[in-house]
Amino acid sequence: MTTAGEARDGPQSRTAGPGQDQSQGRRPGSAGDGHHQHRRDGHHQHRDVSGGWLRPAVFGAMDGLVTNASLIAGVGGGGGSSHALILTGLAGLAAGAFSMATGEFVSVSSQNELVAAEVTKERHELEHHPDAELRELAEVFRQQGVEAELAERVARQLSAHPEGALRVHVREELGVDHDELPSPFTAAGASLVTFAAGALIPLVPYLAGIGTLAGFGTLAVSLIFAAVAAFAGGGLVSRITDRPFLRGAVRQLAMAAIATGLTYGIGNLVGATVS
Repeated sequence: MTTAGEARDGPQSRTAGPGQDQSQGRRPGSAGDGHHQHRRDGHHQHRDVSGGWLRPAVFGAMDGLVTNASLIAGVGGGGGSSHALILTGLAGLAAGAFSMATGEFVSVSSQNELVAAEVTKERHELEHHPDAELRELAEVFRQQGVEAELAERVARQLSAHPEGALRVHVREELGVDHDELPSPFTAAGASLVTFAAGALIPLVPYLAGIGTLAGFGTLAVSLIFAAVAAFAGGGLVSRITDRPFLRGAVRQLAMAAIATGLTYGIGNLVGATVS
């Protein structure tokens, strides 16, 4: 039986367990509306976690925010003018968004191609060594607590349908459903849009011509904008994943502050040295 390590951390369907929809790798009634809902028969619906958009979207937004806030802080700390900061921020936005989109597309495409290659190997094994594959599938069921006789009967019944047997083998060995792989276009698009949105936030005070606000300079206002966005973004992601808002908000704010503070210090040091 062909084995392979898990691919890159893109969201993918996991092995279906008892009570799950074997064709989708999710419990019956799963939906992509983003909310847990209860039906009259007592079952509940799950959010769709197989689309491949949440990870690149969150990564893109936070990366864009922290990257551009750090760039602006570094150049500002080095004594850069508003013109230089705007140019730096816009260049960072464009370069980062296209870089993220390209990286996500190539990464997810490569991951899917790796899965496809392993599926081809597994199909070959099923066609040329069906008895060995049947025994190994029965062993998988036995390891999950199924009685030996029943495990063999289930394995034989599944093996009677080639495509169904292939799907089960792939789930058990690769941990994915090769019919439900994430889309590289979705990942790339989510990364591009959210990175640009995140990177735009620290640029707003400069593009809007805000010179001072409550006695602060434009750089300080820009960093305040970034801090508020990091706090809100981290908290929102925590709520999506059913974790405390404050925990995620403080964590994201702390990481953004460290990155921005270090970059500002480097820019200030380099600016002083060059001067």
